[in-house]
Amino acid sequence: MAVNTELEKQLKELKRLKKQKLRNNEYYEMQSVFDELYAKSKENKVFNNLMELISCENNILLAYRNIKNNKGSSTKGTDESDITHYADWNSDEFIAYFQNKLQNYHPKSVRRVEIPKPDGRMRPLGIPCMDDRIIQQCILQVLEPICEAKFHYHSYGFRPNRTASHAIARVKFLMNKSSFHYVVNIDMKGFFDNVNHSKLIKQLWTLGIKDKNLLCVIGKILKSKIQGEGIPEKGTPQGGIISPLLSNIVLNELDWWLSNQWETKTINYEYSNNRGNKQKALKSCNLKEFFFVRYADDFKILCKDYKTAQKIFAATRL
Repeated sequence: MAVNTELEKQLKELKRLKKQKLRNNEYYEMQSVFDELYAKSKENKVFNNLMELISCENNILLAYRNIKNNKGSSTKGTDESDITHYADWNSDEFIAYFQNKLQNYHPKSVRRVEIPKPDGRMRPLGIPCMDDRIIQQCILQVLEPICEAKFHYHSYGFRPNRTASHAIARVKFLMNKSSFHYVVNIDMKGFFDNVNHSKLIKQLWTLGIKDKNLLCVIGKILKSKIQGEGIPEKGTPQGGIISPLLSNIVLNELDWWLSNQWETKTINYEYSNNRGNKQKALKSCNLKEFFFVRYADDFKILCKDYKTAQKIFAATRL
């Protein structure tokens, strides 16, 4: 009963946040823009001039509204400023300030803090200054619909309209309804702190994000100096607004590689009963039947027998 109550609370909060985000997008007349970006990305269009959209007036004001509503808006960065720093600014002054910063962007240093994990270890977080959080939010709002069009359906972490409860429901369905009782559990140790910057930029390019000015700005965000540690050579520090999206971009290739081994494997013949007959055809080729569920850097790969689980585990480690 307690589990169901908690799930209901999560779903109610998700609906509330979804409605609030949609209201904000529509108030600043950006929802139709984001919908168009999503549709173009679905058609594999290339995006060469995203900085113009990122730095437009309505996108900047929307970023401020979203940051202001965030619980972390009172958290200070290395410059000791929080969201109240802009309380007395008028809209024109605020917009001009961030448009100017985006033209020649240089992020401030990131404050390093550590919070305890459930197992007693410490999780390092990087807290950007408020200026940089607003700029990251501007970028996130434009990149998210483009990337969402390319992300796998069964990736659930740090994505709009998805929670851990959806990932749990998918696992339960596979176990209880489809008899996938052997699970390969993959937890990428230190994933966020070991992301290769060059590979990430190439993956953004592969997704159709080919605005070189934007990629330069993202590169500077990745290289933001961490207070007391210096300039990082790798990683996307947890705590940055754009870091969760970047981490999903890094793992998107693995998602689709796993999926294309069975779930979305293409075949030459189109069956009238596509689902049932396609699976029969795949099984006749001795392919291994499995499905995956990912939440951030935690994977669950569900198989029907122990031998398949062993093989998938070995293949995924490579």
